[in-house]
Amino acid sequence: MNVWNSLQGVYLIPSLVVLLVLLFYFGANTLFGKIIARIRSAIRGFSIPLEFLALPFRLLAFLIGLAILIQYLPLSSYAAELFRHALLVLAIIGVSWFMIRSLVVLEQFILQYYSAKVRENETARKIATHISLARKILNALCVLLTIAGVLMTFDTVRQVGLSILASAGIVSVMFGFAAQKSLTTLISGIQIAITQPISIGDEVVVENEKGKIEEITLTYVVVQLWDQRRMIVPITWFIERPFQNWSRTSPELLGTVFFYIDYAISPETLRQEFERIVAATPLWDKRVARMQVTSSTEKSVEIRALVSAANSAELWDLRCLVREELIAFLRINYPGLLPKVTAGIDQAPGSGGS
Repeated sequence: MNVWNSLQGVYLIPSLVVLLVLLFYFGANTLFGKIIARIRSAIRGFSIPLEFLALPFRLLAFLIGLAILIQYLPLSSYAAELFRHALLVLAIIGVSWFMIRSLVVLEQFILQYYSAKVRENETARKIATHISLARKILNALCVLLTIAGVLMTFDTVRQVGLSILASAGIVSVMFGFAAQKSLTTLISGIQIAITQPISIGDEVVVENEKGKIEEITLTYVVVQLWDQRRMIVPITWFIERPFQNWSRTSPELLGTVFFYIDYAISPETLRQEFERIVAATPLWDKRVARMQVTSSTEKSVEIRALVSAANSAELWDLRCLVREELIAFLRINYPGLLPKVTAGIDQAPGSGGS
C-alpha cells in the first residue's frame, strides 16, 4: 500500500499533467483552425496563405505545454534548468518564425487588396515594391534579434557582450571598416525602398541590356532580359550609376522608324499609307502617329515615322509592322525607285574581241 501511494505521488500528477498538456495542444490547434476559418470567411475573394502560420503556432503551443509539464516532472535541478534553457531558446526561435510567417501573410493580403482596389498599374507596382522591401527589412531585423536573443541566454556570451560594450569605440571602428561594403549595400537597399528609382515590373536598360525588374532584395536586383535570361545586378548599381527606366512614371513609350527614299516619291503619299497602317492595328494607342522628313542627302531623303504604344512590347511589334508594311507598299507601287547598287567591271585594254 505504501508502494502504491508512493507510485501515485511520483507518476499520477505528471500523468495528469501530460494529459492536460495534450488536451491544451489539441485544443489550441482546434481553436487556431477555427480562427483561420473565420478569417477566411471574413476576407472572401482573397487567397491569403494563412496555413503558413500553422507550423510555428503548433510549435509555440507545444513549447507552452512542455513548460507546464516540466514544473511537475521529478527532475534534478540541473536537468530542469537545462530543459528550461532549451525551451527558452526554442521559444525565441518559434516567436521569430511566427513573426516572419505573419509578415508573409500580411504582405500577400496587402498586395491582393491593392491589386483589387488600385487600377493604375504604376501605383500598384510601387506599392508592391514598398511592401516587398519592407518585409525583407523586417525579416532581416527579426533574424538579427533572434540570434542576439539566443546568444544572450548564455551567461558566457552575456559576459563577453558586456566586455565588448566596454570597448565599443574600438570595436565599432573595426566593425565599420570590416563591414563597410555590406553596410553600404544594406543602406542602398533601404534607399531604393524609400526613393524608388525602380519598381517591380519596370522596363529598364542596364549595361546595354533591356529587361524587366523581376525581384528587388536588400543586396541585389534580378532583371529578366528580353530572351528570358536573368541578370543579377548589385543594388548599389542603381544608386551609383545611370541607367534607363522606360516605365518610371508610365509604361507608354514613343518609337521611331526611319526610311530612305528617292526624291521622286512624294512624302505625302507615304504619310497617308503610314496613317492607314497605324489606324488599322490595335498595337497603336492612338496618341502619336507622325511622319516627317528629317534629313536629305544628294542621293535620298530621310523620313522618320514616330509612333506610340501602351508599352515597350507593343511598341516593338508596332515598329516592325510599320516597317514591313511600308516596305511592301514601296516595293509594289514604286519598284523602280527602290535603292539600287550598280556595279561595273572595267575591261582591261586590249582584252576586247579583235
